[in-house]
Amino acid sequence: MVVDVNNDPHRPEHETVDAPRRSGSIVLVLAVAAAIVAAAVAVMVFGRGPAQPYILGLLALLAMAGLFALFALAAGLIRFADRTTDDPVTRPLVDHSVDGLAVTDGQGHIVYANASYLALTGAAGADDVRPVERVFIGNPDVSEAVFRLLKAAREGRRQQEEVRVAGQAGGKGRWLRLRVRPLGDSKRESKFTVWSIADITRDRERQEDVFQELQHAIEYLDHAPCGFFSVSPTGEIVYINATLAGWLEYDLAEVGSGGLKLADIISGEGAALLGSIAAEPGDVKTETFDVDLRMRSGKPVPARLYHKLAFGADGRPGASRTLVISRAREEGVDPQRTAEVRFMRFFDRTPMAIATVDRAGSVARFNARFAKLTQSLPAGGGASKSILSVVNERDRAALAAAIARAAEGQGDIAPVDAMLDGPGDRWGQFFVTAVEKDKGDGEVAIVYVLETTEKRSLENRVTQQQKMEMVGQLAGGIAHDFNNVLSAIMMANDFLLNAHKPTDPSFQDIMQIKQNATRAATLVRQLLAFSRRQTLRPQVLDLGDALSDLTMLLRRLIGEKVKLDLVHGRDLWPVKVDVSQFEQVIVNLAVNARDAMPDGGRLTVKTANVSAEEASRRPYKGMPAADYVCIEVTDTGTGIPAEIVDKIFEPFFSTKEVGKGTGLGLSTVYGIVKQTGGFVYVDSAAGQGTTFRIFLPRHRVEIETPAAEAAVPAGTAADTPSASAKPRTDLTGQGTILLVEDEDGLRSLNARGLRSRGYTVLEASNGIEALDVLAERDGAIDLVVSDVVMPEMDGPTLLRTMRERNPDLRIIFVSGYAEDAFARSLPENQQFSFLPKPFTLSQLVAQVKETMSGA
Repeated sequence: MVVDVNNDPHRPEHETVDAPRRSGSIVLVLAVAAAIVAAAVAVMVFGRGPAQPYILGLLALLAMAGLFALFALAAGLIRFADRTTDDPVTRPLVDHSVDGLAVTDGQGHIVYANASYLALTGAAGADDVRPVERVFIGNPDVSEAVFRLLKAAREGRRQQEEVRVAGQAGGKGRWLRLRVRPLGDSKRESKFTVWSIADITRDRERQEDVFQELQHAIEYLDHAPCGFFSVSPTGEIVYINATLAGWLEYDLAEVGSGGLKLADIISGEGAALLGSIAAEPGDVKTETFDVDLRMRSGKPVPARLYHKLAFGADGRPGASRTLVISRAREEGVDPQRTAEVRFMRFFDRTPMAIATVDRAGSVARFNARFAKLTQSLPAGGGASKSILSVVNERDRAALAAAIARAAEGQGDIAPVDAMLDGPGDRWGQFFVTAVEKDKGDGEVAIVYVLETTEKRSLENRVTQQQKMEMVGQLAGGIAHDFNNVLSAIMMANDFLLNAHKPTDPSFQDIMQIKQNATRAATLVRQLLAFSRRQTLRPQVLDLGDALSDLTMLLRRLIGEKVKLDLVHGRDLWPVKVDVSQFEQVIVNLAVNARDAMPDGGRLTVKTANVSAEEASRRPYKGMPAADYVCIEVTDTGTGIPAEIVDKIFEPFFSTKEVGKGTGLGLSTVYGIVKQTGGFVYVDSAAGQGTTFRIFLPRHRVEIETPAAEAAVPAGTAADTPSASAKPRTDLTGQGTILLVEDEDGLRSLNARGLRSRGYTVLEASNGIEALDVLAERDGAIDLVVSDVVMPEMDGPTLLRTMRERNPDLRIIFVSGYAEDAFARSLPENQQFSFLPKPFTLSQLVAQVKETMSGA
């Protein structure tokens, strides 16, 4: 390398370091041209012949020189000069740059360095020039940054670092900005790297001065006599000064860590007021609010807020800047301030939304509850918004008419019940009151709004429950009376069957009567299931086993197009249900699922345990937290539209064509599950399938008490022929039976049937006559068969009276209701048998013989 020295060689700051380079010479070019001209003149003077050897020698010499030049150029020994390095503008600009510049080759050697680089690196001269990594070697504060720069240089990337270099012998340190970048884009130029060093000490000092001034401003703002805070559009506190944090009893460091929201520092629903500001895109608005701030202890602090909010070009609000003036001191000194604070608390804390409106319905002023109510609606809320936009379009005319009446100064305006605008069914009741008549377009009315959504929902639920109860009572009453008719039909039918042989031409007609009577009895049982008055014979069972037993039946019911999947939970808890009724529930749901999948699909029956903790997290209303076993029946069918999903459990409601359904399937499911003590819920959407979830309470064996076990013979499954073993062939017997039935036709048929089996039958139409018969026989009666619902004296009362005279008297109750309907009115430990209506002759005599024999 050589040293290029500028005009003054004694000034080292102008010294640069550059690689050796050779410049072309015009003298040499002229000399070569002169030699060629001289040779041409000599040829002309001496003649062609004598000069020929000299010409050949000159041409050979020139050929050798040209050949040597070609080889040297190919080997890189010589090259064409790059004239840009000698640009009269660029070269001086780089040499005299304020920033130190250096160029290194692929091995890291310095190829070029300007005077500023030598000065900033402390080089004594051209011979002392060093690359950056060697300049700062041994400096732990800079070495890490230099390492990153060297790595970027090897990878051909740009990199920048700012480092602080300590001064020597306690001198003042410097701040340097180090940069590195590859030189050029070509393959040859990319071997070189440009390093730059700039002294930014003065810039850093100015930044520190600005920072110190900012710190002083922040310190002043933090300890100003007023509070300041800023809140983001999402409601998070971005900044709060120390004064306001002290008022609210918060630690400023704790607040700065985040997590504090606007609702945490503003009491009540005042936060909704700050979110109610609306403006055009690009506007900046400042609103004044009187609110109560909430201290950390919960104590309210009255304050006035000057809330400034800027809106972007897209109309979205940015972070707020809010000035807070405490009114706590003024409240105790100035009576007017005290009255203002009290009115503010009354106005904003009232549970009713309040707003003042003009003739057109535009909102002028409003309280926090009104702001909160309207913020959840599409129209939004706040000043300049019309209160009519809060109401659904169909009810706006009624509210506008009420405001118009108030504008005319009329009183006693009837409240307006209107649906609120927006998704879902939300309702509100609007009370409009006239204010002092204004000649201009100012406030003409005060509107009080009460949201009545929950109230209407509760009223609808109560109405629905009452309707279901009334329909249930009606269904139960019809079923009871209809059971008496069916019992008479089935009893008379049995007499006809006994009197006719299978070869008789009328035998098939009699069998047809029997089958239709059985179908009618099934419909009655469904009615009783809906009204929850049917007879249940609960027993403890494992639902997994019960569903497995139903698999073949379910596959036949749903057909080949529908795939059945059974997913059993592990270690299912036991439940206590009526097996036949539970099977009816699953069958009804499976049939409905099949009908919802006419083109095929998938039916999934899944069981699982649901703990009390998990049940409390379920979004189902009315189900207390307890242990349940859940049965999910899911199909991939057409789903249930939202408008009818609340009606599916109602009796006789059906979406099927006439003749293809009774409308009692799901109502039967509902009644059986409810009578068992469980709950049933449905999740469905049109086109997305349906899921029924049945929650049956877990049965705990340890709850069974000896007293309950002793009461098993009274009205249990063992007392009914339907749950017992096959009836004995011999159903004849002896003894005296008192038959109590208020239906004359049914009583005579039952008596006739019992007499045909060898029993002595005494008849009574009610409980009074039965007591008279018992008195006449001096208590010598072996068995009493009595209806439950009778005039003058019902079955339970008859039982207590007869047991007082004869404690060992056996009794069978027959009824169209479940025994639970009257068992509660009996004294404890009373023993009786129960036979549900309708029943056949064989069931009656079988029950009588079992009871007479003491089974």
